[in-house]
Amino acid sequence: MHRVRFRDPAGSIREGTYDPASDTVAFAGEEYALDSPAIDVLPPTDPSKIVCIGRNYAEHAAELGNDVPDRPLLFLKPPNALASHGDTVTVPAGKDRIDWEAEIAVVIGEQCKDVDAENAMDVVAGFTCMDDISNRDDQNREQNWVRGKAFDNAAPLGPVLATPDEVPDDASVELRVNGETKQSSDRAHQIFDVPTLIEEITTYMTLEAGDVIATGTPEGVGPLSDGDTVEVDVEGVGVLEHDVRIP
Repeated sequence: MHRVRFRDPAGSIREGTYDPASDTVAFAGEEYALDSPAIDVLPPTDPSKIVCIGRNYAEHAAELGNDVPDRPLLFLKPPNALASHGDTVTVPAGKDRIDWEAEIAVVIGEQCKDVDAENAMDVVAGFTCMDDISNRDDQNREQNWVRGKAFDNAAPLGPVLATPDEVPDDASVELRVNGETKQSSDRAHQIFDVPTLIEEITTYMTLEAGDVIATGTPEGVGPLSDGDTVEVDVEGVGVLEHDVRIP
């Protein structure tokens, strides 16, 4: 099943079912095209935090000149970083390099702590798409990556939440900029799989229902330009699309 959070024509926030075959959202007998101007598609969850994983694909670590970590590399994005499918996201001005990073994102379904890997999928509500937009200028100058990763609009998320049964264990992830493929890989190439990530994260912090784990980006990251259109395509989920504005 696929679900969509959206604001209906009356301004109320709803959660409807999404039909990939017809590209429509249904709620209470009403049906809308996903990209209809009558509705505003919202991020599929309202998280208290986004826990991100760095260098979870060996080829991405190599392209940045970094070693592969021996345990999951964790950092956080706050709720202010969220942006939606169809948004034009404004990123920090005056930077030499703001990069795209396609990611498969996990949405947590219940409050959880100290979850064993073998039981980890029990706390997963589903999967969605994310673009971990990264300000390399400041990321390379700081250790906590607040300026580099936590700025407004730094986490476009969506458009739908797909239940785990809809997303294969080797689901592909692809990113296109202005229609040109820039990243292409799959879950099978991740260094740490989803159960391992959940076990590690919940050793240190409680995850709340709706929280997001961004599972890392494959190789092929690169700089965004003003006016770019970005698409993140995750097999079993769909396509997250957003435009870019650099003041």
